[in-house]
Amino acid sequence: MKVDEHVIERAKANASLWEARLEVTELSRIEYRDTSRRLAKNNEDLKKQQYKLEKDTMSVLSYLKKQDQEKDNMIEKLKQQLVETKEKAKEEKEKLEHKYTMQINELEGQFHQKAKEIGMIQTELKTMKEFQKRKIVVEKELDELKENLRNSEKKHQETLKRLESRFFEEKHRLEQEAEKRIVMLAERAHHEAMMQLSTAGRNVFKENVYLHKALTYHLKEAETRQKTSEKLQESHSCLMHQKETNELLIKEKIMQLTQQKSQIQTLQKKVLSLENALTYMTTEFEAEVFKLQQKAIIENQAGKVEIDKLQYLLEMKDKEMNRVKKLAKNILDQRTEVEQFFLDALNQVKQQILINRKHYKQIAQAAFNLKMSAACAGRTEYPRIRTFDGKEHSTNSVNHDLMEAEKWPSTQKNVDIRDLTWEQKEKVLRLLFAKMNGLAARKYRSSSKPPVPDYISDSGEMKETGGEINLPDQTFITQQAPVSDSNKMMSPSIISNGLQDSDIVRNLLFSQTVHHWYLSLCDILLVHSSLLSKQLLGTDCRNFYNNVHTNKAAYYMYLENLLIPF
Repeated sequence: MKVDEHVIERAKANASLWEARLEVTELSRIEYRDTSRRLAKNNEDLKKQQYKLEKDTMSVLSYLKKQDQEKDNMIEKLKQQLVETKEKAKEEKEKLEHKYTMQINELEGQFHQKAKEIGMIQTELKTMKEFQKRKIVVEKELDELKENLRNSEKKHQETLKRLESRFFEEKHRLEQEAEKRIVMLAERAHHEAMMQLSTAGRNVFKENVYLHKALTYHLKEAETRQKTSEKLQESHSCLMHQKETNELLIKEKIMQLTQQKSQIQTLQKKVLSLENALTYMTTEFEAEVFKLQQKAIIENQAGKVEIDKLQYLLEMKDKEMNRVKKLAKNILDQRTEVEQFFLDALNQVKQQILINRKHYKQIAQAAFNLKMSAACAGRTEYPRIRTFDGKEHSTNSVNHDLMEAEKWPSTQKNVDIRDLTWEQKEKVLRLLFAKMNGLAARKYRSSSKPPVPDYISDSGEMKETGGEINLPDQTFITQQAPVSDSNKMMSPSIISNGLQDSDIVRNLLFSQTVHHWYLSLCDILLVHSSLLSKQLLGTDCRNFYNNVHTNKAAYYMYLENLLIPF
């Protein structure tokens, strides 16, 4: 029994060892799979980044081409030729790379597939060899178990026979001794009864006690003998049952061995066929790779000559591009001065709008208060209720009058910029600035709302910045409140709802010469003579203003090109 337990413990230890090895291999396989997926994902991200960068560079180049196309047609033709040559070289290179990479990938895929199949077969062979080794060990263990069973059965049979013979001998001996003693006692009792009849009762009682003790002792011995015999019979039945189970296990193992032998033979045949196929495929793969290498060398040599030619052309185009970039930089530097001038003009117009609207609101509120005080005194009737806080649902708000200044009058052929309100001047400046940046002039239908400045919310209320209230919309024109001359608000009788900004600007531009009109725009910033100082107007704007006066013809041509789309 100890030998059996030792064998079972060894089998359990071997099983746990193989399970641990299997878990380690599974973990390593999962880790390799995760790393390969992560690397593939990183590769895709890098490709996307590369594609984005290429796309951004192409968009920047296309933007520069569009800007430079208006300046010089010859430069545009050279750029197109350069792009075409680059695209052709790139396409040819990509075609060649794609062609050869596809062929190499196909061959490598076939090679890896065959290698995987061979690896699987080799692992199966290893397992079969290990099983054969294990089979030998198991067979030896089974033989040992059979011998142990036989020895134990022999010993058991011998012990049973020995115990049975001993039991019968003891029983026969005890029976003979009991008979002898009974005979002896009978004779002795008869003799003593004859000798001493007075002490007969006492001696008989003692003999009875002694015989009673001997009988109980013999009965206990018989019970213990019977119990030991029952235990031996039970152990015998258990050993017989184990013998039967071991015989069944041996038969099952023999059946498994026969099946595995047949599987080993089939797998060996498969391995031989796959090895032959692999050798054939490797020879074919090596021959095809050699052919492809030779072909690629020849095509690379031909491609190098073309690449050298294209490289020379690219160098020439790069030199031309550098010259174009220098010209574009000079143009952009000149343009930034004009843009800065327009930004300063817009800021000044915004400040004037803030000041005039605040002034108009104060005058309107004062007039309303005077009328209310007169009505309270009984001199006049009460005026209509007016609101000055810019509520959304107010029917008679100051902001409604302030918004009238943004609307355009009916289209006229001759419009002077001095007759426009500051809001209309701001809109003209914004349209000019948009045309300078290459944006199309926006047209608003009669149902659409004109663009609201940044300092007014969608509801008509003024936004607060830095603690100041920036512009309600314009004050009450309906009550004919007095307004300063600098504001020059438009009355509702001359406001049209269906006009378009581009029509107004066109009439405004061509009512005078473009040069004089542009100079009048410049005068927006020069409302007071103090604005020419360095504190309020930068030296760049003043220099630009002076350049406009000195070089009128050049700025006339520049503005004419800007205003053609109007």
